[in-house]
This record gives sequence, structure tokens and C-alpha cells, in this order.
Amino acid sequence: MRPATQAALSAIAQSDIRQALGLRPIVNASGTMTVLGASIMVPQAVAAMAAIATEFVEIGQLHAAAGREIAQATGAEAGFVTASCASAITLSVAGSMTGERLLAIERLPDSTGLRNEVLVQTGHLVGYGASLQQSIAMSGARVVTVGTVSGAQPYQLDEAISERTACSVFVVSHMTVQYAMLGLEQVCAICHARGIPVIVDAASEYDLRGFLARGADIVVYSGHKFLGGPTSGIVAGRKDLVRAASLHNRGIGRGMKVGKESIAGVMAALQAWQQRDHAAIRAGEDAALACWLEALGPFDAVACQRIDDPTGNPLQRLRVKVLPNRGWSARSLADALAAGDPPVMVRDYQTDLGFFDLDPCNLHEGDAQTVARQLTACLSLVPPGKPTYR
Repeated sequence: MRPATQAALSAIAQSDIRQALGLRPIVNASGTMTVLGASIMVPQAVAAMAAIATEFVEIGQLHAAAGREIAQATGAEAGFVTASCASAITLSVAGSMTGERLLAIERLPDSTGLRNEVLVQTGHLVGYGASLQQSIAMSGARVVTVGTVSGAQPYQLDEAISERTACSVFVVSHMTVQYAMLGLEQVCAICHARGIPVIVDAASEYDLRGFLARGADIVVYSGHKFLGGPTSGIVAGRKDLVRAASLHNRGIGRGMKVGKESIAGVMAALQAWQQRDHAAIRAGEDAALACWLEALGPFDAVACQRIDDPTGNPLQRLRVKVLPNRGWSARSLADALAAGDPPVMVRDYQTDLGFFDLDPCNLHEGDAQTVARQLTACLSLVPPGKPTYR
């Protein structure tokens, strides 16, 4: 949760604009989901975007300033801002193929004659509204899979490397297979021994420094999830690779260009991140979890437990397991919450396993109590399809 003053101002503004546009005023108990608008933008980013919106700037100089801000925040040699994390992946892969050769940059996605194979563990071929494989293929590269969905071995990665290998992409996400895959240090050791750079997709990750410290050559982040900036992507890492990726703004990246407002917003969000009271935010999230546990305690249709984030982000969620033979299913309860007034959107991608999660990281002031009331209201009703008796 954000500070009360910010939350109050944001709630008023969002309520007004949503109503004016004919949109439902949803409550986000799902987390940093792009489909819901990703996150609450920090006031510093909003102010920076508004301040630069009516001004003219030299975009190259603005990009350079953003690069310095990214380097300072991440410990990278260099960085730049792009339109999204998906485009950051495409441009980073493109840069690993072409280097700074301008003719090669102008030719893509025709990658004839270039190192154009990208190694990805099979268990990392996720989708995030589009597929990782497509984001890579947009550069003209071809994915070469390593291992199977049930595991990958070091020799499989080593023997997949050839004279056509441009890079390896390593994905950090709750959507990847969470067991028997090669770890980042293993991937970096094998690839670096053969001169192959490693690009880490850390779109939804909290740690801005750890992946580079563990050996990654490039890390790409979302600028609008945990950072609370505008929709954008951040590329951070080795100076030569960042430079090569950024040059694709004059090629395939032209359709992925980022405006001055987003660049300024990301810079402000990075500055705010380094001053943020992370402990206070965790305390607010803990209070929301406790509120939900108390609200759900009287209902025998559900069993709840706090769970840690699967990729190590410093937050917990509440897992709501909907018990069988009580009338509700996880899917029907999630749907009832989403149809409520106001609609409460839960983290529902695993309802087929009998549960959904409640995420407290994107709540406005008072939202935790609203979620608790909606849960109580739904569970107090006769579940859909369950008969009533006199």
C-alpha cells in the first residue's frame, strides 16, 4: 500500500476518470498485472511526466540522462528505457546479433549471415499476454530450446551452443517451471565459457541489482510494476550490449519507441525507489493480509495461508483454498468477486487447482477493507447451484 495522502488523491483521480470513460472502478487484489494496469504510479513519476509533457527536449540527451539513472540504480555499466519489457527483450536479443553494425541493424528482421540462435530452457518459454518466443522471433532470431519441461541439464545447454548462437535468455517469473531448471549461475558459467552473453527477463522482479551481480550481462525490467513508473521497459547491463540494443531504435525498435514523458517518468520512479520506505510498505501489506485472514476465519468453505512470492520478491500473498463440497469453487468465487460492486480482481490463474491468491501490493487506502467486505458478502450467500432447504 502507498502512503495515505497519495492513495486518497489517486483514488479520487482514478474514480473520476474511470467513470467518465465508462469503466468499472475495480479493486486490484491481483498484484502487478499488466491486464489491470500494472501498478499505482508514484506521485514523483506523475509529476515528472506532467512537467515534461509540454516541453521540447533533445531525446538523445534525455536517453543519456536516463541511462545514467539506470546505471546508478542497478549497478550496471549502462542502460536505456524502451516501450515495454517485451520490447526490451526484442531489442536486447537484436543487439546481441548485430553488435553496433549499422547495416545489420537496418536489415533486421532479416538475420541472414548473423548469429541468430537464442538459447532458452524449455521450462522458461512462458507467455505474458504474448509469448516469449514471439518477442525473440520479432528480432529475426530463432529460439533453440534446452531440456524439457521436466528438467534441463548442464550438458544440454553446453551442447546447444554453436557458431550460430547469439545469446541465452533466462526468465525469472512465477510462470516458469519452478523445479529442475538450470539456475542463473549455472547458465552464466556455461555460456560465458563459450563467449555467449546471458539476458535475464526480470520484468516483475523487485531486485534491481542482484541479477547483474550474479553474472547476467543484460537484465530487463518493467518500469511500471514494482517501480511504479509509466508503462515502459528498462534495459541494464554491459555497456557494449546496451549500446547495441539501443541502436535498434533506428531499426526494428522504431515501432517500440518510448516518449519523453515515459523516459522522465521512469527516471523519477527510479529516484523514488531508492528513497522509498520499503519496511513501511511491507507493514501495510502485512496489515492487509491480517485483515483478510480475520474476515475469512469464520467461513468453513475456505482455508487460508500466507505464502511467500515464488521468485523471492520480498512480499507475501494470501492463498485462499476453496474446499470441496461446500458449494463454491475457486473459479466461481473469483468470478463472484469480479462481478461485485465494486469488482474485486484476485490473482486467479490457478483456480483450476482449487485456489486463488490475494495480493496486497497494489492497494489504495481502504481497499483491504473493501476486499474483506466483498469476501464476506460472497461467502455469506448461497453458492451458485447449491440448493436451499426450508
